[in-house]
Amino acid sequence: MIIKKIWTGNAYRNFNYLVACPDNGEALAIDPLDHKQCLNIANENNWKITQILNTHDHWDHIGGNKAIVDATSAKIIAHANAKDLIPDINRGVTHGEIIKVGRSIELECLDTPGHTMSHICLLSHSDIPALFSGDTLFNAGAGNCHNGGNPQELYKTFVDQLDRLPLNTEIFPGHDYLLNNLAFTLDREPNNEFAKKLLHANKDKDPTSIITTIGEEKNINAFFRLQSSSIIDKLRESFKDLDSHPSPETVFLKLRELRNHW
Repeated sequence: MIIKKIWTGNAYRNFNYLVACPDNGEALAIDPLDHKQCLNIANENNWKITQILNTHDHWDHIGGNKAIVDATSAKIIAHANAKDLIPDINRGVTHGEIIKVGRSIELECLDTPGHTMSHICLLSHSDIPALFSGDTLFNAGAGNCHNGGNPQELYKTFVDQLDRLPLNTEIFPGHDYLLNNLAFTLDREPNNEFAKKLLHANKDKDPTSIITTIGEEKNINAFFRLQSSSIIDKLRESFKDLDSHPSPETVFLKLRELRNHW
């Protein structure tokens, strides 16, 4: 499996992806907003984009669909419940379905509500798993729930699905928010040495070169660290009525509330 991570350089800091089969050059475009880059990179590598996967319906993830389809006749795949939200869907998928790319790539669809209620993440069936996480999970952060989402559902997605992934699963999110997210972790947990080290190491790096794993996320991402005494103590400074032993869900929701305005 070949993964090309494409930096759009736009104000939203989007990542787009091409996932190509090394055997026959067929490729899947994931959230290809920057259609020009996606098409140029595919052409340079003699790849044929045959499918598009939209993780969810927001404009900055579907805005390049038409241009890709016009150029390649690719089929659009999205959550089955997004049929009225994303134009011209050819295949609506549900949890557990497999998207095949070329001869050797299998990507499992995970139904991951929270950022929106019709959000798909893709998990590769490969020696080193790759998670294309859209706006559900970012490097060191979690998606917001402003436009059609639900923070309680996002919590369930984190606990019931993401937290159970293999520790070596590599994260390929929809945006580059790493530095801000690490700064938020350190605001909540000032003595987090893992976050300090990663922040220092990546300040000047090309965003496409940065990859974290689920194992690393459990050390640097406040939204996985729901039983950290440091995080809970800091939360109680902001939320005076917070119990001294809040539930993990309460911690998650309070963190998401703070991050909305941080």
